[in-house]
Amino acid sequence: MKTIFILCDTLNRRMLSAYGGDDPAMTPNIDRLARRSVVFDSHWCGSAPCMPARRDIMTGRLNFLEKPWGAMEPFDQSLQSVLSAEKNIHTQMFSDHAHYVIPGGENYTKGFTAWEVNRGQEGDPVWTRPCESGIRPDTPPAGFKGTWSEAERENRSRFRTEYDYPSVKTMWHAAEWLEDNHGADNFFLWVEAFDPHEPYDCPKYYLDLYEKEGDYDGPDYTHPSYAPNEFTPEETAHLRRRCKALTTMTDRHLGEILDVLDRHDLWKDTMVVLTTDHGYHLGEHGFMAKNYMAPYNEVFHIPLLIAAPGVSPGRCGAVTQNIDVMPTVMEYFGISGQTLQYPLHGRSLLPLLRRQAEAVRDGALYGYFGKQVAWTDGKYTYFRAAKDKQNQPLYVYTAMPTVLRQTYGANDAVQVADYGRIEMGRFLSWTDYPVYRFPADIIHWGNASQEFVGRSPYNEQTLLFDIEADYAQERPVKDASLEAEMAQKLRACLAAHDAPPEQYERLGL
Repeated sequence: MKTIFILCDTLNRRMLSAYGGDDPAMTPNIDRLARRSVVFDSHWCGSAPCMPARRDIMTGRLNFLEKPWGAMEPFDQSLQSVLSAEKNIHTQMFSDHAHYVIPGGENYTKGFTAWEVNRGQEGDPVWTRPCESGIRPDTPPAGFKGTWSEAERENRSRFRTEYDYPSVKTMWHAAEWLEDNHGADNFFLWVEAFDPHEPYDCPKYYLDLYEKEGDYDGPDYTHPSYAPNEFTPEETAHLRRRCKALTTMTDRHLGEILDVLDRHDLWKDTMVVLTTDHGYHLGEHGFMAKNYMAPYNEVFHIPLLIAAPGVSPGRCGAVTQNIDVMPTVMEYFGISGQTLQYPLHGRSLLPLLRRQAEAVRDGALYGYFGKQVAWTDGKYTYFRAAKDKQNQPLYVYTAMPTVLRQTYGANDAVQVADYGRIEMGRFLSWTDYPVYRFPADIIHWGNASQEFVGRSPYNEQTLLFDIEADYAQERPVKDASLEAEMAQKLRACLAAHDAPPEQYERLGL
């Protein structure tokens, strides 16, 4: 038996014709896969953004209630480790997500039999050079809007052909590996393209599919900042076209993998899963990017397509989450959850795929650490805000004290003067492994979009939406009895997902 798991970073559901997007990108290969697949219509991210979402997928458990961005924990049982230990399954990763090789991304490749990370995406400082006086400053051109770094500029100067782009290398190498090993049995292939994550950089002939001469004559922006939208309507439209162009390039090379599946009729014994980690704002609600705003559908309602032997294509409206990937793959390979040291939050989707069940859960829980906590049953979305501006009590629990590009120490994310407030003990209800407990108010990790010291003005409202009637989430529902019902369902879901006790107090529950 074989499984191929494909993750295209920041793949926007609303840009896919498979999901009826009103302004779709050209994605003939995703459409091709959709025709073979069960397309899940109510699939949700759990923990966001990038590394928290990957930990959800690899461990089958939500983690955003316990910590922000950070390493895999030593007590985590990853999907790749379980497969190899329990069934002698070869696990192979191809990725160009550079966060796997920097602080905050430790241990995610652990357990893979073999893995490859192609460098050079976004601001990955693989080729950065000095200036005459030392470290080259990040000085954007005059009038520039968005995110700028010398590392990103240097990386882009290295892409001379389409096959120099890191995501193209990732898909190409995965397709080559599959061609070379199509006759093998018992393998799990993880294919992870960083595209279509920003910056929206690709050869011009892809942009020419969407932007004709005369459509736009402004600066060629490619990388929005994580902030309210600073771009004009014309510039915003240009960025959307650039995002679609990069999505089309990613789709083209997804097709190289599907070609191998077709050529050797691997569909007969291979499960193929396509999804993303999260979505992205491109002007909706007045925002660009992710992380700092409320957990709107643009980021958390994500695509999921699964093609499996003996499973008829179709659509599924049941509420599902990224944490369901691990138990689904485990059951597909005949591995019982009884082999694990702790229970999973995820549920196998095989009963849905085989039309043996109509639902695997009542609702989904999702969000960013230290911000609003959201719940949905597919009809309503409910965002519960912290009860006050202090955003307290709130703790980070970890045995691996790193965060994005930093450590919790050495006057980095945590100052030496605050060391005395750090505790260590068996604080988590679901494992006896000792962890550090950091008061959240001593952590300042230099990423404004993900800060949680105090309640952000972008996250101060408790909101309820009927997404069947108002999918864009523009008209909050005002109904006290319905809000009380949603609060009770959220509370029950928090309990089912092992929420630390202080989260109830922080949220006024």
